[in-house]
Amino acid sequence: MKFIFGLGNIGASYDQTRHNIGFMALDHFAASHNASFVPTKLFASAAKVQINGEIVWLVKPSTFMNDSGQAVRAFLDFYGGDVDDILVLADDMDSNFGKIRFRAKGSAGGHNGLKSIMAHTKSQEFLRLKFGIGHPDHDHQSVVNYVLGKFSKEDLAFWDDAFDKVDQAMVDWIGGATPAELSNQYNG
Repeated sequence: MKFIFGLGNIGASYDQTRHNIGFMALDHFAASHNASFVPTKLFASAAKVQINGEIVWLVKPSTFMNDSGQAVRAFLDFYGGDVDDILVLADDMDSNFGKIRFRAKGSAGGHNGLKSIMAHTKSQEFLRLKFGIGHPDHDHQSVVNYVLGKFSKEDLAFWDDAFDKVDQAMVDWIGGATPAELSNQYNG
């Protein structure tokens, strides 16, 4: 059993914001596998799919970004998984817009959702797929306003096309591709 956690904030006011790209990528993946999210008692909405014989839970925490780890811990405890069984989809303000990057371990890099997951799993060694959203111009825009800002129509069109590649990368991970193999093939 595997788990893919898309990070984001719940509520219509956060739809299509930079910080919600994890939700957006997971929504795209779910749609391509005819899966629908339903609320759970595990601090998240989730969809269950089977890919190449593997059961995969697609999970969108409903705790807001800063407490994402609560849902991760709840799913791992309930279904008996561990950090080797998870992939976390998150925005990356320190990467140029449009860059995707697998990372097998490391610090949270200031990302509160990743910090929460690390606190609840007591590990930094979980696979994450980071989506470059670029960095704000510090003279004109705060970090909070930037990550909670909406994507432009052009940016949304870019990501919609890029998510097809991301879907294949997730299928490869589910099929057993190693972090090194995923990095070599998909990091850009």
